Amino acid sequence: MNNDNSLTYSPPSTEAAAYLGTGPVPAGPYYREDYFELEREAVFKRSWLQIGHVCELPAPGSYIVRQLDVADASILVTRDQDGAIRAFHNACPHRGTQLVAEATEGRRASFTCPYHAWTFNSDGKLRSAPDFERFYVDKSHCNLAPVALEICAGLIFINLDKQPAQGLRESLGELAEQLETLPVARATTFTEYVYEIDANWKLTYDNFQENYHLRFIHPRSGGGGAVGPLNPFGYPERYGFHGEHRTQTIWSNPSPILSATQQLAFGRLVPKLMEKGLMNSPHGREYYALFPNFFLIGNPVQHFSHTVMPISARKSRGVFRIYWVGADSNASERFGREFSMANLRDVHSEDRAVIEAGQRGLNSGALEYIHFQEQEVLLRHLMYHVNEKVEAYRAELAGDRQ
Repeated sequence: MNNDNSLTYSPPSTEAAAYLGTGPVPAGPYYREDYFELEREAVFKRSWLQIGHVCELPAPGSYIVRQLDVADASILVTRDQDGAIRAFHNACPHRGTQLVAEATEGRRASFTCPYHAWTFNSDGKLRSAPDFERFYVDKSHCNLAPVALEICAGLIFINLDKQPAQGLRESLGELAEQLETLPVARATTFTEYVYEIDANWKLTYDNFQENYHLRFIHPRSGGGGAVGPLNPFGYPERYGFHGEHRTQTIWSNPSPILSATQQLAFGRLVPKLMEKGLMNSPHGREYYALFPNFFLIGNPVQHFSHTVMPISARKSRGVFRIYWVGADSNASERFGREFSMANLRDVHSEDRAVIEAGQRGLNSGALEYIHFQEQEVLLRHLMYHVNEKVEAYRAELAGDRQ
């Protein structure tokens, strides 16, 4: 890619994704309840899901709780007394009562069930239970139910399958090493923004996989930096396909138009990032889309992740985070960090209404198909791999019935 202003930008080739085809895509998977139920089982209960970061568990006894509506599951993540990070179902093995309230975090030496006072260590083992000698089971069979957990670049992933088909790093392949070079691997804190949206998780996720909409939806907040005369749609420089995962390399605008506030904020922030050696990653312009529902952008100035978690066939919850290394060293750095998140929220606020309008249009069932152009290949790639898993699960069910 040559950024010479005298040249015309050429969109990246999509030949590597020729196997995905070019035909219309069925619209039903973006709103139908029956398809969503299959996704719950075939995708979200069998894939590695990103749910947190090691910086949230700074010391032995630290814990976080994550509610996964798509799986009707509450997950307790702990750092035990030996420093190991573990995950368990947030359910007492006595009668199923949740040990910890949902969406909480903190530090505890143990977890006690509020119903009958069964108490567990941070490694999930049952410590004590009143009148346990009157039960007909060995204590070792009453530990918290474990959940598969792996960490890459400080990011915590869990898999609800009791025997995952692949380990996390095996699934990520070469992307694992790339992620380890990014600031998130050293992050000590983050800024978070959580939202709910009346839209299917794929429709929501797809908005962030294509730049076709940039100059129409974001001319005020982001268009000046992301698009330009050479590349009016802000198309990426290249796409990458890595099994179920995909990447795009963000186009570097040689003449970005930034507001005075953007210049001020980023002008304060960038020198601090350089001091910490965070501007040198060779993957700083990569946008990682990890199957099924996680994004991470390498850019250290707005080093954000975005997880889109389904709630129902037509409703989703998103979590944006911008990861930082170290505390704010002065007011200028604090201003730069706060503005970075404010800018991200501004951009996202422009997306929400149009995503929900798309969902309302699909809900009627009027459209049998939707159509992707060449530069929406990442959307096609996601749907291809979701449907591949759904069809494999359908075949599995059919085999069980025979």
